[in-house]
Amino acid sequence: MAKLLMGIKLGMTQLFAEDGKVIPVTVVASGNNVVIKNKNIESDGYYAVQLGFGEIKEKNVTKPMQGHFKKSEVKPVKFIRELRLAGESEYKIGDVLGVDIFEAGEVIDVVGTSKGKGFAGGIKRHNFARGPMGHGSKSHREPGSTGAMLSGPGGRVLKGKKLPGRMGGTRTTVQHLRVVRVDADRQLLLIKGAIPGPKKGLVLIKNTIKPIREKQAATERTHSAAKKTSKR
Repeated sequence: MAKLLMGIKLGMTQLFAEDGKVIPVTVVASGNNVVIKNKNIESDGYYAVQLGFGEIKEKNVTKPMQGHFKKSEVKPVKFIRELRLAGESEYKIGDVLGVDIFEAGEVIDVVGTSKGKGFAGGIKRHNFARGPMGHGSKSHREPGSTGAMLSGPGGRVLKGKKLPGRMGGTRTTVQHLRVVRVDADRQLLLIKGAIPGPKKGLVLIKNTIKPIREKQAATERTHSAAKKTSKR
Protein backbone atom coordinates (compact mmCIF):
# COMPACT_ATOMS: atom_id res chain seq x y z
CA MET A 1 0.00 0.00 0.00
CA ALA A 2 1.37 3.41 -1.00
CA LYS A 3 1.84 5.78 1.91
CA LEU A 4 2.03 9.56 1.52
CA LEU A 5 2.03 12.30 4.14
CA MET A 6 2.88 16.00 4.19
CA GLY A 7 4.24 17.83 7.20
CA ILE A 8 6.22 20.78 8.50
CA LYS A 9 9.83 20.38 9.58
CA LEU A 10 10.18 21.66 13.16
CA GLY A 11 13.88 21.01 13.76
CA MET A 12 16.26 18.43 15.19
CA THR A 13 16.73 16.88 18.61
CA GLN A 14 18.04 13.60 20.00
CA LEU A 15 16.70 10.46 21.65
CA PHE A 16 18.38 7.78 23.72
CA ALA A 17 18.09 4.15 22.66
CA GLU A 18 17.70 1.31 25.13
CA ASP A 19 21.44 0.59 24.93
CA GLY A 20 22.24 4.22 25.78
CA LYS A 21 23.24 5.31 22.26
CA VAL A 22 22.21 8.78 21.11
CA ILE A 23 19.95 8.90 18.03
CA PRO A 24 19.75 12.24 16.16
CA VAL A 25 16.19 12.78 14.92
CA THR A 26 14.25 15.35 12.93
CA VAL A 27 10.77 16.25 14.22
CA VAL A 28 8.02 16.66 11.62
CA ALA A 29 4.56 17.98 12.53
CA SER A 30 2.04 16.44 10.18
CA GLY A 31 -1.53 16.96 11.28
CA ASN A 32 -4.40 15.72 9.14
CA ASN A 33 -3.91 15.09 5.42
CA VAL A 34 -7.03 14.74 3.29
CA VAL A 35 -7.42 12.81 0.03
CA ILE A 36 -8.70 15.26 -2.58
CA LYS A 37 -8.66 13.22 -5.77
CA ASN A 38 -7.78 9.82 -7.21
CA LYS A 39 -6.42 9.90 -10.76
CA ASN A 40 -6.62 6.99 -13.20
CA ILE A 41 -5.63 6.00 -16.73
CA GLU A 42 -9.05 6.66 -18.27
CA SER A 43 -9.43 10.29 -17.22
CA ASP A 44 -5.88 11.48 -16.51
CA GLY A 45 -3.53 9.09 -18.29
CA TYR A 46 -1.84 7.85 -15.11
CA TYR A 47 -2.59 6.58 -11.62
CA ALA A 48 -2.03 8.92 -8.69
CA VAL A 49 -3.50 10.07 -5.38
CA GLN A 50 -3.82 13.80 -4.65
CA LEU A 51 -3.35 14.86 -1.05
CA GLY A 52 -4.01 18.17 0.71
CA PHE A 53 -2.53 19.61 3.89
CA GLY A 54 -2.58 22.84 5.89
CA GLU A 55 -5.25 25.35 6.81
CA ILE A 56 -6.10 28.34 4.62
CA LYS A 57 -8.82 30.98 4.64
CA GLU A 58 -11.41 30.49 1.94
CA LYS A 59 -11.06 34.12 0.80
CA ASN A 60 -7.43 33.40 -0.11
CA VAL A 61 -8.35 30.50 -2.39
CA THR A 62 -8.73 31.18 -6.12
CA LYS A 63 -12.05 30.45 -7.78
CA PRO A 64 -10.73 27.52 -9.86
CA MET A 65 -9.35 25.88 -6.72
CA GLN A 66 -12.60 26.58 -4.84
CA GLY A 67 -14.39 24.60 -7.54
CA HIS A 68 -11.82 21.82 -7.26
CA PHE A 69 -12.38 21.50 -3.50
CA LYS A 70 -16.16 21.80 -3.87
CA LYS A 71 -16.21 18.97 -6.39
CA SER A 72 -14.39 16.71 -3.92
CA GLU A 73 -16.51 18.00 -1.01
CA VAL A 74 -13.48 18.80 1.16
CA LYS A 75 -12.37 21.95 2.95
CA PRO A 76 -9.79 24.16 1.19
CA VAL A 77 -6.17 23.33 2.02
CA LYS A 78 -2.94 25.26 1.61
CA PHE A 79 -0.74 22.58 0.02
CA ILE A 80 -1.55 19.95 -2.61
CA ARG A 81 0.78 17.16 -3.69
CA GLU A 82 0.47 14.01 -5.77
CA LEU A 83 1.96 10.55 -5.50
CA ARG A 84 2.20 8.43 -8.63
CA LEU A 85 0.87 4.91 -8.23
CA ALA A 86 1.34 1.67 -10.16
CA GLY A 87 -2.37 0.89 -10.01
CA GLU A 88 -5.70 2.05 -8.63
CA SER A 89 -5.55 4.03 -5.38
CA GLU A 90 -6.70 2.27 -2.23
CA TYR A 91 -7.80 5.56 -0.67
CA LYS A 92 -11.20 7.19 -1.00
CA ILE A 93 -11.88 10.89 -1.57
CA GLY A 94 -12.28 12.57 1.81
CA ASP A 95 -10.15 10.07 3.74
CA VAL A 96 -8.09 11.75 6.48
CA LEU A 97 -4.55 10.42 7.00
CA GLY A 98 -2.43 10.91 10.11
CA VAL A 99 1.02 9.91 11.30
CA ASP A 100 -0.35 6.55 12.43
CA ILE A 101 -0.10 5.25 8.84
CA PHE A 102 3.62 4.87 9.56
CA GLU A 103 5.21 2.62 12.19
CA ALA A 104 8.40 2.90 14.23
CA GLY A 105 11.25 1.21 12.39
CA GLU A 106 9.73 1.72 8.95
CA VAL A 107 12.04 2.85 6.13
CA ILE A 108 10.88 5.99 4.29
CA ASP A 109 11.92 8.62 1.74
CA VAL A 110 11.62 12.34 2.53
CA VAL A 111 11.23 14.98 -0.19
CA GLY A 112 11.77 18.68 0.44
CA THR A 113 13.21 21.89 -1.00
CA SER A 114 16.85 22.29 0.00
CA LYS A 115 18.08 25.52 1.57
CA GLY A 116 18.99 28.18 -0.99
CA LYS A 117 22.65 29.24 -0.83
CA GLY A 118 22.53 31.93 -3.52
CA PHE A 119 25.28 32.28 -6.13
CA ALA A 120 28.25 30.09 -5.15
CA GLY A 121 31.65 29.39 -6.62
CA GLY A 122 33.01 26.06 -7.78
CA ILE A 123 34.75 25.32 -4.48
CA LYS A 124 31.58 25.59 -2.39
CA ARG A 125 29.18 24.31 -5.03
CA HIS A 126 31.14 21.35 -6.42
CA ASN A 127 33.85 20.78 -3.79
CA PHE A 128 36.67 21.85 -6.14
CA ALA A 129 40.20 22.26 -4.80
CA ARG A 130 41.59 25.79 -4.60
CA GLY A 131 44.67 26.99 -6.44
CA PRO A 132 48.10 27.71 -4.92
CA MET A 133 48.02 30.39 -2.20
CA GLY A 134 51.48 31.77 -2.96
CA HIS A 135 51.78 35.47 -3.83
CA GLY A 136 52.88 34.63 -7.35
CA SER A 137 49.63 32.87 -8.08
CA LYS A 138 46.78 35.02 -9.38
CA SER A 139 44.16 32.28 -9.32
CA HIS A 140 43.10 31.08 -5.86
CA ARG A 141 39.39 30.31 -6.09
CA GLU A 142 38.66 31.00 -9.76
CA PRO A 143 37.43 28.13 -11.95
CA GLY A 144 40.32 28.56 -14.38
CA SER A 145 40.25 27.69 -18.07
CA THR A 146 37.21 25.78 -19.32
CA GLY A 147 39.22 24.27 -22.18
CA ALA A 148 39.13 25.07 -25.87
CA MET A 149 36.53 23.28 -27.95
CA LEU A 150 37.11 22.37 -31.58
CA SER A 151 33.48 22.65 -32.67
CA GLY A 152 32.70 26.19 -33.73
CA PRO A 153 34.69 29.41 -33.80
CA GLY A 154 35.97 30.58 -30.41
CA GLY A 155 35.08 27.33 -28.71
CA ARG A 156 32.11 26.66 -26.46
CA VAL A 157 31.29 25.25 -23.05
CA LEU A 158 29.51 21.91 -22.97
CA LYS A 159 26.17 21.73 -21.19
CA GLY A 160 26.36 20.28 -17.69
CA LYS A 161 29.92 21.44 -17.02
CA LYS A 162 30.49 22.16 -13.34
CA LEU A 163 30.84 25.93 -12.94
CA PRO A 164 29.86 28.62 -10.42
CA GLY A 165 26.13 29.26 -10.25
CA ARG A 166 22.97 29.13 -8.18
CA MET A 167 23.26 26.63 -5.34
CA GLY A 168 20.44 25.02 -3.38
CA GLY A 169 16.74 25.77 -3.48
CA THR A 170 15.95 22.59 -5.45
CA ARG A 171 13.70 19.59 -4.90
CA THR A 172 15.75 17.08 -2.93
CA THR A 173 14.98 13.50 -1.86
CA VAL A 174 16.74 11.71 0.99
CA GLN A 175 16.21 7.96 0.79
CA HIS A 176 16.28 5.15 3.32
CA LEU A 177 15.56 7.16 6.46
CA ARG A 178 14.03 5.33 9.39
CA VAL A 179 11.07 6.30 11.57
CA VAL A 180 12.21 6.26 15.20
CA ARG A 181 8.97 7.23 16.94
CA VAL A 182 5.34 8.00 16.04
CA ASP A 183 3.47 10.38 18.35
CA ALA A 184 -0.16 10.01 17.26
CA ASP A 185 -1.50 12.25 20.06
CA ARG A 186 0.52 15.28 18.92
CA GLN A 187 0.72 14.22 15.26
CA LEU A 188 4.53 14.13 15.27
CA LEU A 189 6.98 11.94 13.39
CA LEU A 190 10.54 11.53 14.67
CA ILE A 191 12.82 10.54 11.80
CA LYS A 192 16.43 9.43 12.23
CA GLY A 193 18.93 11.79 10.60
CA ALA A 194 18.58 15.06 8.69
CA ILE A 195 15.98 15.87 6.05
CA PRO A 196 16.10 18.58 3.36
CA GLY A 197 14.81 22.10 3.86
CA PRO A 198 14.75 24.80 6.53
CA LYS A 199 12.70 24.88 9.70
CA LYS A 200 8.98 25.38 8.99
CA GLY A 201 9.58 24.01 5.50
CA LEU A 202 7.11 21.66 3.82
CA VAL A 203 8.26 18.06 3.43
CA LEU A 204 6.73 15.03 1.77
CA ILE A 205 7.07 11.66 3.50
CA LYS A 206 6.45 8.41 1.64
CA ASN A 207 7.38 4.76 1.90
CA THR A 208 10.66 4.06 0.17
CA ILE A 209 10.69 2.98 -3.47
CA LYS A 210 14.08 1.26 -3.15
CA PRO A 211 13.90 -1.23 -0.27
CA ILE A 212 17.19 -2.06 1.44
CA ARG A 213 18.20 -5.59 0.61
CA GLU A 214 18.99 -7.73 3.63
CA LYS A 215 22.26 -8.89 2.06
CA GLN A 216 23.31 -5.30 1.42
CA ALA A 217 22.37 -4.25 4.97
CA ALA A 218 24.37 -7.16 6.44
CA THR A 219 27.41 -6.18 4.33
CA GLU A 220 27.18 -2.58 5.53
CA ARG A 221 27.04 -3.73 9.15
CA THR A 222 30.10 -5.95 8.59
CA HIS A 223 32.10 -3.11 7.04
CA SER A 224 31.10 -0.76 9.87
CA ALA A 225 32.21 -3.29 12.52
CA ALA A 226 35.50 -3.85 10.67
CA LYS A 227 36.23 -0.11 10.62
CA LYS A 228 35.62 0.19 14.38
CA THR A 229 37.93 -2.76 15.04
CA SER A 230 40.72 -1.29 12.87
CA LYS A 231 40.52 2.06 14.69
CA ARG A 232 41.01 0.36 18.04
